Amino acid sequence: DWSREDAEESARQEGLTLTDAHWRVVRALQAFYARREEADEEATVNVRELHDALDEEFHVEGGGKYLYTLFPKGPLAQGCLLAGLQAPAGAQDKGFGSAI
Repeated sequence: DWSREDAEESARQEGLTLTDAHWRVVRALQAFYARREEADEEATVNVRELHDALDEEFHVEGGGKYLYTLFPKGPLAQGCLLAGLQAPAGAQDKGFGSAI
């Protein structure tokens, strides 16, 4: 049920203007979830596994630090929201108001 327009509306609500860099992260997240689905892996995504996959994918650009410049509320929580995906449990630490 995801659409690019839905992502753009969510981004506006989050105070983000989506660039090609944002879309690259969205596509990487969607690809990660698709690979897991194709491999018939369990439905729940491990926050550490997803974090490490994104860090590796964007290592050249600066990894996690780079991703936080794009998604200040957290590349996992905000990125999954824009990608139309369920963020893994623990993607956002509500006790501190920060994201992993």
